This record gives sequence, C-alpha cells and structure tokens, in this order.
Amino acid sequence: TISVAESVTSGLLQFAFSNTMDTIQFFEGGITVYNPNQKFRLLNVEPTHALAVNCVSDKVALELATNVRNKFTSDYGIGITGYASAVPESDYRLFAFYSIVNKEREIAAGKLDAEPSEGIGVQLYYVSEILTHFLKALKN
Repeated sequence: TISVAESVTSGLLQFAFSNTMDTIQFFEGGITVYNPNQKFRLLNVEPTHALAVNCVSDKVALELATNVRNKFTSDYGIGITGYASAVPESDYRLFAFYSIVNKEREIAAGKLDAEPSEGIGVQLYYVSEILTHFLKALKN
C-alpha cells in the first residue's frame, strides 16, 4: 500500500495514483500540505529546519514521506516539496526534493531540476519523475 504527502505538486501525485486500475487495492490516500504550519501540525515536520529552508529540502521530503506513511499505516510513503514557480526564495530556479520510504527505510530520494517553465508543466514533470523513481525502487 502507498500514501503520499505533497506540496509542490498540489495533489497531482494523488490524482495520478487514484486514476489507475484497482486503486483501492494499494492507494491508502494522501495529503497536500502547502502551508508550513500544516506541514508542522499534520505531518510533524520539524519547524526550525523547515523554516530555515522555506520547507524545501531533502530532510523535509523525508519527514513528509515517513510521517504520511505512519499516518496512513501504509507500506510505502512518498514525500515531495519544492518550487513550481521561479521565486526569489529559490534563486529563481525550479527544483524539488522527493523521498520514498518503505516501512522505516528510505529506498529512493533525490533532487529534481525542472526546465525554466512554470506551473502545471513543472508539476506534471515532477509527478512523472516520481512515478518513474517509485517504479524503479519497486523493481529493485
């Protein structure tokens, strides 16, 4: 089973998982936590580090993945956080961090760099990459 915690992809990863055959057999659900306070309150993201990095780091992605897996009691958890718009906080770059955990172990993680476009195209790119990395991790 799998559960998802996402920020930058705004629910598109949950949408992708919920639109497959036999979704009910493996998809436990997900949560979109866009606001830092919701990341802290709902998914126990550690605030000091998260605020220092605008909630975008490999550590925050791991906390999202681990804590959503625990909350939904699923076998796998995926967390993603990043930027889909070029903003000063990201040095006008587009990137995201993701983490995939199985039980208590991180099985895949990384940074995704996006091409200089914005919005839905960047978000769909992140979703496609996450699904690819998740499938590769399952095969390994």
